[in-house]
Amino acid sequence: MLKWTTALCLSLCALCAQAGDPPPVQDQLRDYFLDAARRGDQAMLEAFVKAHYDLDVQDSTGYTALILAAYHGHLAAVEQLIDAGANPCTQDTRGNTALMGAIFKGEVRIARRLIEAPCSTDQRNGAGQTAAMYAALFNRQDLLQALTEHGADLQTRDALGNSVDSLSRGELNGGQRR
Repeated sequence: MLKWTTALCLSLCALCAQAGDPPPVQDQLRDYFLDAARRGDQAMLEAFVKAHYDLDVQDSTGYTALILAAYHGHLAAVEQLIDAGANPCTQDTRGNTALMGAIFKGEVRIARRLIEAPCSTDQRNGAGQTAAMYAALFNRQDLLQALTEHGADLQTRDALGNSVDSLSRGELNGGQRR
């Protein structure tokens, strides 16, 4: 009964939000949706999907449900969101993607799933860094290999001149990795 009530409530709220309800209602819906992704709450995410909620809605930092689910290690939620149409290429306000967040957190299975998404392997964040640079910096050699197999450019440099190769060796412009 609770699941049905939640779905009905979300459907009505989504319709109201699309009809131009005041920003507080839209903000509250967004927060519920993003919190469900952060927790990996698949039942709640499914209710939003069924209500045709915007799966790529972003908070003030640019985080999407997919970015949050990936960062917090919820593989099933990541797959659910991608299957429902969430854009895996969306970037937050710093230009980071769900893939970059998964690599940073060491969520290897999630990162492998996101590598398969139809995004450029050379998508850059605001500092000019790519997913391959993240893999090199955090010593995720298996992911670096997978990115290479998907066409990642290992010769590119970020805004500070760092390359995949230099980051793999722990060399950062401005000092050594600690």
